Amino acid sequence: MARLRTGLRLRDRPLPPTLPVPRIAAPPAEGFDPHLPAARLRPMGGPDIRPVWEANRWAELPRLALAEEGARLPEFLADWFAANPPYRGPNWACGQEAALRALHLALAAALGGGRPDVAVMRLLARRIAANPAYALAQDNNHPVSEAAGLLVCGLALGETRMTRRGARRLDTAIARLVAPDGSFAQPSPAYHRLLLDVVATAEWLRRRWSGPSAAPLTLALMAAATRWLHRLACAETGALPRLGHQDGSCFADLSGAGPDDARASLERAARLFCGASAGWPADPGCAAMGLGGPVELLVEAGDWTSLGFLGRRYGRARAILRTGPLRFRPAHADLLHLDLWDGPENLLRDGGTGAYNPADPAWLLYFQGAKAHNTIGFDGEDQMPRLGPFLFAHWPETGVLPNGGWVRDRRGRFHARELQATPRGFRVEDRIAGPFSEAVLRWRLAPGAWRLKAEGVEGRMRLAVEADAPFRLNLVEGMESLAYGQASPLPVLEVAVGAEARRLVTRLDLR
Repeated sequence: MARLRTGLRLRDRPLPPTLPVPRIAAPPAEGFDPHLPAARLRPMGGPDIRPVWEANRWAELPRLALAEEGARLPEFLADWFAANPPYRGPNWACGQEAALRALHLALAAALGGGRPDVAVMRLLARRIAANPAYALAQDNNHPVSEAAGLLVCGLALGETRMTRRGARRLDTAIARLVAPDGSFAQPSPAYHRLLLDVVATAEWLRRRWSGPSAAPLTLALMAAATRWLHRLACAETGALPRLGHQDGSCFADLSGAGPDDARASLERAARLFCGASAGWPADPGCAAMGLGGPVELLVEAGDWTSLGFLGRRYGRARAILRTGPLRFRPAHADLLHLDLWDGPENLLRDGGTGAYNPADPAWLLYFQGAKAHNTIGFDGEDQMPRLGPFLFAHWPETGVLPNGGWVRDRRGRFHARELQATPRGFRVEDRIAGPFSEAVLRWRLAPGAWRLKAEGVEGRMRLAVEADAPFRLNLVEGMESLAYGQASPLPVLEVAVGAEARRLVTRLDLR
C-alpha cells in the first residue's frame, strides 16, 4: 500500500469540550477471522457483527481533525489496516461500512483543509463498487450510503466517471426511498437520522470540492426529510422515538451529541437543505463546518400525517401513531403502535431493538414482535409470520383513516385505531373483528410507580380503558432496549378481551 498521508492541516479549531480526544488503537473484532476473505464471511453466522461494524466506521477521524491531532492519522490508519487487511475479515464484508469509512475520512481531511489519502480511498471505492445489486435490493439506508461513498471517493480521487456514477445513484436512491412528505423507506427515526447525516456529509463535501450539483428533486426531498424528523425529535433533549430498528448508529458526530440526541444532526441538515435553523443555532458541528447560523427557524409542526405515520399534539404533549401503507418491508410487527411523549418524558414507549444477532434468540421474537409495541395482538401471534431476523412474510392489508389506520392480517383479523386530542390529553379508539379467541391490548409504560385500578392505571398520567365486553387487566413486567445489546424491565398494562369484543377506548389524561 502507498504511504498513508494525513490530508490534514492543523487549524485554530479546538475540539468541543464534550468530546474526548479519540483512541488510536483499532478496535478488536473478537470471534471473527480477520484473514478470511470477506466474500466467505457469514455476518449472522457467529457473534453479533453490528458492534464490530459501528466501532470501525472511523468516527474518530473527524474528531482528530477538530482536536488538532491530524499528525496521529497515519498511526491510526496503519494500525487499522494491520488488523483489517483489505477485503478480508468482518470489516470488509459490507459495502456500506466501506462507504461510511470513506465519508468519515474525507470529512476529516476536508475539515483540516486537505484531501484524503488516495490509496485508502481507492481501496474503499473498490469495495463499495463490488456488489451494488445487494445494496439496491435492500431498499433501506444501504443504497444511499454506498452511493454517497462512491460519490465522495470519486471526488477525492479526481475520477469524473466515478463521481458522476455516485451522484446519479444517490439521486436515484433518494427519489425512490424518500417520499414527497419526507418519510423514509425505513420506518425508523434512528435510520432516518442516519439518512440525514450521510447525505448532509456528502452534500457538504461535494460543495466544498466543486462536485456536480445534486438534482433539484434530491434537495427538495432531503428538505422534506429534515422537516419530517424535526417533528419527531424532542426539543428539550433531541431524543427520538425508538420505532423500528434502533441500533445506536451515530455518524459524523462533530458535536459530541451521541446516538440519543438528534439535535446536531437536524441543525446540520436544516442549514444545508432548508436554509434554516432547527432551533439549535450554537451547534459546534455546524460551526466547525462553516455553516453560518440562519435567522429563519423551521416551523414547529402541530398535527401532521405522512406515509406510515400520524402525529397529534396536546399542549407540549405529542402522540405518534405508526400506520400503513406498507410500501417497503417492515422491520417490526409494530403497525398501529402508539408512542406518547409529555415534553421530554416518553410515557408510552416502544421496546427498541435489543440486538440483531443476540446471544438469546428470544430477544428477536420479543423486540421485533407485537408484545414490544403498544398495539393489539391476536391469539398470541404477531401481525405477520417471521421468515428470518429481518424479514416477515404475509404482510397484512393496511389502510388509512382520517385520524389513524387499520390492519387486516392473513387470517382475517381486523384492527382499526383512531387517535384524537382531548381537553385533558388523548383518546384512542380501537375496533377489532375477525376470527380470534382472545385479543390483548398492551400499553407499555415508562418505568416508575404505577397503581393498578379497576379501569386502568395511575401514575405519571391516568390511563383508563372501557370496552363493549368484559375485559381483564394485568400489570406485568416487560422489557425495553434503551441501547443496543441491552435490556431492562418496564411495566406493561395488558387488557385482554374475548371474541365478543368489538370496541375498546383508552383515555390518556395527562397531569
